[in-house]
Amino acid sequence: MNPKALKEAYDRGENITELLREATDSQQNSEEIIETAYDLQTGSYVRALDSPDMFEHKQEYGAAIAAEISKLTSPQSILEPGVGEGTTLSLVTKALGQTPLHVHGFDISWSRIAACRHWLSGQDCAKAWLSVASIFSTPYLDNSFDVVYTSHAIEPNGGREPAILAELYRIASQYLILLEPGYELAGKEQRSRMERLGYCRGLAEHAEKLGMEVVRHELFEPTVNPQNPTAITVISKTPSSKTVAPTIACPRYLTPLTESADSLYSAESFRAYPKIKGVPCLRTEDGIIASRFEEFEA
Repeated sequence: MNPKALKEAYDRGENITELLREATDSQQNSEEIIETAYDLQTGSYVRALDSPDMFEHKQEYGAAIAAEISKLTSPQSILEPGVGEGTTLSLVTKALGQTPLHVHGFDISWSRIAACRHWLSGQDCAKAWLSVASIFSTPYLDNSFDVVYTSHAIEPNGGREPAILAELYRIASQYLILLEPGYELAGKEQRSRMERLGYCRGLAEHAEKLGMEVVRHELFEPTVNPQNPTAITVISKTPSSKTVAPTIACPRYLTPLTESADSLYSAESFRAYPKIKGVPCLRTEDGIIASRFEEFEA
């Protein structure tokens, strides 16, 4: 569909993921569908906090996530995949009190990351390293983060849960904490809605089939949307090794990236990744082969 027509449909209140699945005759939400739908929503999460009730509820939600993390560990590094506009990340890091040394977030939508950067700059919270990236091929080495947590980021990727779980587990060193739709714990009408929207399901079951240790799976309070109840799934991990700090890597070859003013480059994979208005774009399709990169000045 024409991008302008999609924007007009969004402004009319139509569900973009449903619209694009119908237009492409797809049974799943592809990454392009998800990117388009969420990019068009940019700004809506920050605007929602103008409501005192929503802001109070969001603070409660962030504090509850922080409390769950604190029960498990005192992380030096945390990552929120699908960070969106950063509203949850800002409140989680505030509630953690002793701020982790390394805070990262990424999202498939450039506009949302740009909005996230703007939002975080005005908050009294930890400074975060942000990028555009895919939840299926993250730009980090193994065991990069003490805690990786999601907040309805796996949600629209129904049917591809194992691939996402394997990737997020790879980059976690202690715990993977999932705050996602609780399909198995929901009522009939709620499950029907999740099915219609292509939401994820069976995360705990998928994790166990992958050999992961699921230590908790239950409904989580507070839930922002009663029609989309949140479940918490805690996965414990004992890695064979741990990096001292998160290491940004080429998402295709998992070779370290060196950051410069306008790009990031891997001397091992010869891949260069651009920055757009200062935002690193680190999806596999964003990289170009640039074997002579180091010979030329910007």
